[in-house]
Amino acid sequence: MADDISVLIVDDSALMRNLIGRMIENTPGLVVADKAMNGKFALQKIPRADPDVIVLDLEMPEMNGIEFLKERKKQGIRIPVVILSSIAARGAEITMEALALGASDFIQKPSGSISDDIHTVKDSLTSMLLGYGGQYRRIQGKKVAPVDHMGKPSAKIGGSSLTGTSQSQFVKSADGLVIPPHGAVKARPPLRRPGKTDIIAIGISTGGPDALRLVFSKLDADLKTPIVVVQHMPPGFTLEFARSLDRICPLEVKEAEEGDAIRSGRALIAQGNKHLEVEKIPQGAVVHLTDAPLVSGHRPSADVLFASVAKWYGNHALGVIMTGMGRDGAEQIGEIYKEGGLTLGQDEASAVVYGMPRVAFELGHVQEQVTLQNMARRICDLAKTPR
Repeated sequence: MADDISVLIVDDSALMRNLIGRMIENTPGLVVADKAMNGKFALQKIPRADPDVIVLDLEMPEMNGIEFLKERKKQGIRIPVVILSSIAARGAEITMEALALGASDFIQKPSGSISDDIHTVKDSLTSMLLGYGGQYRRIQGKKVAPVDHMGKPSAKIGGSSLTGTSQSQFVKSADGLVIPPHGAVKARPPLRRPGKTDIIAIGISTGGPDALRLVFSKLDADLKTPIVVVQHMPPGFTLEFARSLDRICPLEVKEAEEGDAIRSGRALIAQGNKHLEVEKIPQGAVVHLTDAPLVSGHRPSADVLFASVAKWYGNHALGVIMTGMGRDGAEQIGEIYKEGGLTLGQDEASAVVYGMPRVAFELGHVQEQVTLQNMARRICDLAKTPR
C-alpha cells in the first residue's frame, strides 16, 4: 500500500535476510523495499529502492555497518538506520560508535550472527521500524498510517485510543503548564504545590538513544539538579551508553552503581537488567540497584524509578516521560504529579513511538507536552525556577 513503510534489509546472511524479510512482510504497515548482503550493495540500492528505514547488520564483508554509516553520513543520506547485530567482544563499544555516526537505535540479535530465533525480537524490531520509518515519511511529506501506544498500526489517531480524551480538552494554567481537566480523565488533584526541583527523573524507551543524545547535548552547563534515567537497554550496553552521553553532555554522566551519590551536576543511567531506585539518607541521597521482578514488562522500569522519586522527593521532583513503546512509567509518574511534583511528556509529533508518554498524558499524569527539540530547554527552565 502507498502508506506502508518500506524497509531495506542489510545483512550478509541469506538466512537472516529471509527471516527478517518474513517478519516485515507479516507486519501490517511494513513492506520490504529490497535486500543487500553488505553496505556497498546497500548504497547502490538506496536510490532505486527509496526505503523509509534501514535494518543494518554491523559485521559484514567488504563494507561493514560502521563503514556504511560513515559513507551514509558523507553522502548526506538521512534515511534512519536501526542496528540489528550480534554482540562480539567489543559489541557495546561498536554499537555506541554506530549511534554516534547517526544510527537511530539498535536491537541485539538473540543468539549470534545467524539467529534462527530472531522472531523473539519481532515486536521490538517492527515497532522501531514503524516508528523511525513513519517519522521519516512525515518529514518527507508522505502519508503514514497511525499507530497505537504499542507502536502497531491503529485505526485511532492522536490522544483518543485510551480514554476518549482529546488533546484539545487540556488547558494551560497561569504558569504555562498544561493541566488535564479532571472531568475528562481520572487525574487526582496534587496534594501540594510544586516546590524547588531537587531531582529530575527521566523514563524513556524505543527511540531513546537518539532522543537522549539530543537532550543531554543541549542541557545547560550550570544545571545543578541531579538527573536519574531509566532507558530500556540490554545489560552490557548501558556503561558504554553512559560514556557516550558523557562525551557530549556538559554534566557528568555515568552508569549507576549501587550506592552512587545523587549529587549536583551528575546524571546517573540505570544499568541494563537492574531496577534503579533512589533513597534519601542522612549523608544526602543515593541510588540502589535491585534484581526485583520485572515491572510493566521491564527491568529497569521507569515505574519503579518514578515511584521511589515520588516517595523520597515528593513535590521537589520533576518527572519526564519520553518516547517509548507500551506504558512503563505512565502510572507511577502520576505519583510524582499527585505529590505536587512537575511532570513533562514528549509530544506525539516528535516521539518515535508515542506510547509511554501517550498513556501518561491520557491518564492525566502529564502537565505539559514538549517537543524533543525543546525538551532540554524546558527541563532546565523548570529545574532552575525558584519556588
